[in-house]
Amino acid sequence: MSKRFPMPMPFGWFCIGYSDELAVGEVRNVYYFNRDMVLFRTEDGSLGLTEPYCPHLGAHLGHGGEVVGNSIRCPFHHWSYDTKGKVTDVPYAKRMPPRAEKAPCLKVYPVQEKNQAIWAWYHPQELEPLFDVQEHSQLSDARWSALARHQWEFDSCPQEIAENGVDTAHFKYIHNQENVPQGESSYDGIKRNSNVFVTRTEIDESGREYQRDYVTAVTQYGSGQKWVDYRGDIDYLLIVLVTPVTDEKVELRFAISHRIYAENSQQERLCREAIGRHLVHGGVVTDIPVWHKKIHLREPLLCDGDGPIMQFRKYYAQFYVGGPYGADKSDGETEARKSLVS
Repeated sequence: MSKRFPMPMPFGWFCIGYSDELAVGEVRNVYYFNRDMVLFRTEDGSLGLTEPYCPHLGAHLGHGGEVVGNSIRCPFHHWSYDTKGKVTDVPYAKRMPPRAEKAPCLKVYPVQEKNQAIWAWYHPQELEPLFDVQEHSQLSDARWSALARHQWEFDSCPQEIAENGVDTAHFKYIHNQENVPQGESSYDGIKRNSNVFVTRTEIDESGREYQRDYVTAVTQYGSGQKWVDYRGDIDYLLIVLVTPVTDEKVELRFAISHRIYAENSQQERLCREAIGRHLVHGGVVTDIPVWHKKIHLREPLLCDGDGPIMQFRKYYAQFYVGGPYGADKSDGETEARKSLVS
């Protein structure tokens, strides 16, 4: 916990990079969840995510370590470990140490690839994954564009970014929307669905203004998976990936794909403008300075025009071991398997 954010770090699946950023045979040092880790890709394409220090004599695997076959090899004495942490080779030993024969020796963390991204599972009590990463069919559809990627790092925590989606009033005052959007939310275990209704003034091909209604479907799945699905005259998908680096620092990634439209068509223009609104034109770049400096108020002063902020907090509380403020001493597993929203 921190002074700004009284909640612990939430557990769940979090994006730590994109699949094409890690080549076969590459070893990379990464830092998330307040800890150093080593990420590598074996020759068969599998991923390994491990603690950084070799259990033999403590050498750092991310500084001089190499992928050899389907193992990572320590730079000090060339001990090798597979993606499960099991010793695969000690080149100068006549026989494996008994402990190495019985069980994995190198600590590993759950990692997987979906949606063209690399996901790491974090749980403060080291519980195995309690749910999965949701896949998006659009990303394997040739009729949809390649992901456009944007990334920022700033001081905040995952709940603040996720909560922003139900804070409907800020869309008018931070993002310059014409009115406060209306929405409705439903909760089902670890999943939150919201439909947001917005009316926007557009300009047609002849230069005349007209009113267009938008319906946006927002899904939060766990603490680190959120996507925004826009369907209608234009179709596009915004994947919001927020990952805790420390208790007070996050990486935020926006990954965007859209249906491919004819070049210079009205739909292509509308799609380009809509995506731009999420980014620079009154988009997330106007949120970031607020997130960077704001604090979390446990008992905020709310009015009837605010969105369902407290209902959302009740939902999000299930991703904290012991509850957001340490009142519930459960082990976290039960809370992850049920909805806390009545």
